[in-house]
Amino acid sequence: MAKTNPGRFFEDYRIGEVIHHAVPRTVGAGERALYHALYPARHALYSSDEFAKGCGLPESPLDDLAAFHVVFGKTVPDVSLNAVANLGYAEGRWLRPVYAGDTLHSASEVIGLKQNSNGKTGVVYVRTTGTNQRGEPVMDYVRWVMVRKNDLEAPAPEVVVPELNAVIPAEDLVIPEGLDFSRYDFQLAGEPHRWGDYEIGEVIDHVDGVTIEEAEHMIATRLWQNTAKVHFDATFRPDGQRLIYGGHVISMARALSFNGLANAQMIVGLNGGAHANPCFSGLTVKAWSEVLDKAETEVPGVGLVRLRLVATSDGSVGAVKGEDGKYLSGVLLDLDYWAVMPV
Repeated sequence: MAKTNPGRFFEDYRIGEVIHHAVPRTVGAGERALYHALYPARHALYSSDEFAKGCGLPESPLDDLAAFHVVFGKTVPDVSLNAVANLGYAEGRWLRPVYAGDTLHSASEVIGLKQNSNGKTGVVYVRTTGTNQRGEPVMDYVRWVMVRKNDLEAPAPEVVVPELNAVIPAEDLVIPEGLDFSRYDFQLAGEPHRWGDYEIGEVIDHVDGVTIEEAEHMIATRLWQNTAKVHFDATFRPDGQRLIYGGHVISMARALSFNGLANAQMIVGLNGGAHANPCFSGLTVKAWSEVLDKAETEVPGVGLVRLRLVATSDGSVGAVKGEDGKYLSGVLLDLDYWAVMPV
């Protein structure tokens, strides 16, 4: 009996199957420190216990995307170890903050399958839920990934493509218990711009850029215990290049967005996202955002802003797709999310 895990292939998945992922992870201050070392992350709520306490939280939580990466990383050996690419996200919600000392678990339900026309790969859709040591859900999201087939003669499964909401209604978002921006300190946060200063349709060029380094990417991907072969094994792709983990690009773009969106403090919803083009070492990531929508809440001092975050490798701003409806070659990431912001 083989003792090693070759990973699952497309033909190994079944609709309705629930996969409980191995190796729970206890997170601490080390994850936060490394996250801030790997990305230019500076949002005050995730940087300072005292700032977080001033906003009604017991302490500074782990960055929302760091929590996402840990939950995501647990799923890789069972979902995307043999992936060609991670394709997209939808219906993501952060349900409660993650604090130092919390232990995170992940479980995924297979909700969709579609074999590609080449017969060599297929798309697997899963809904993943991350829970803490008390069994409380901390986040859930849908993602879909292109996975290789091992047995090319295996019959194609019945096509099931889930119907997913394009946008999470604002009333379905969860704002952390106790959060209160009525005494928000804009000077300490880094920018004076509040919820009312942003207009729907406004485009913000975040100006700064970061060149992706192979070593930093591999450290980050190992930090999240993401074991996908395509990120580490240069022989796994025909072109001999290691693909940069898509979450690395998300975190880089989100960190760059601080310049112009310093007060978009917490991500509470992920409406959708696509890794439009592959990212490789040596590319310089820049980012811009568009304000898509705004919503009021009953939480003191807290508003919601819906943002489109676009990461590029060519520094372009504004254009995302060409006349043919396909993403432009310089677009790496197209992400649609909700964040909380002081009013």
